[in-house]
Amino acid sequence: MTDKDESAGLVAIACDHGGFALKDALKAALPDVKWLDLGTDSAASVDYPDFAHKLADAIKSGKAGRGVLVCGSGIGISIAANRHAHIRCALVHDVTGARLCRQHNDANVLALGGRTTGDVVAKECVEAFLNTAFEGGRHQKRIDKLSSC
Repeated sequence: MTDKDESAGLVAIACDHGGFALKDALKAALPDVKWLDLGTDSAASVDYPDFAHKLADAIKSGKAGRGVLVCGSGIGISIAANRHAHIRCALVHDVTGARLCRQHNDANVLALGGRTTGDVVAKECVEAFLNTAFEGGRHQKRIDKLSSC
């Protein structure tokens, strides 16, 4: 197994202070996931773009295959992540959104709101995100159009 093969199984996770508690709850609730924790490491105020950029860099470099981002609402950190051409970050609030963002949009990053999403729903969203494959087919041409921007 190459380093690239090993890293494809890693899931990068990062958050700002508003997502710190949910990030830790997800890691505890999903111990079988191979997490690459990129911070933050406390509830002290930090800037969410810094952590979105760290996660985007980890995916681009091949250190991780997918990612999970958490800020207070999930909005800011998802906007920051989507500034990177290789990232398709979906802010979701339920399992249906988490499943569809993989099936139809081939999302490689999931965003959640630490102040808007409960631990159980967040865990279910991450499980759906990690266990759902991209359907390809008619959806691939749309993904290709995103990549041409």
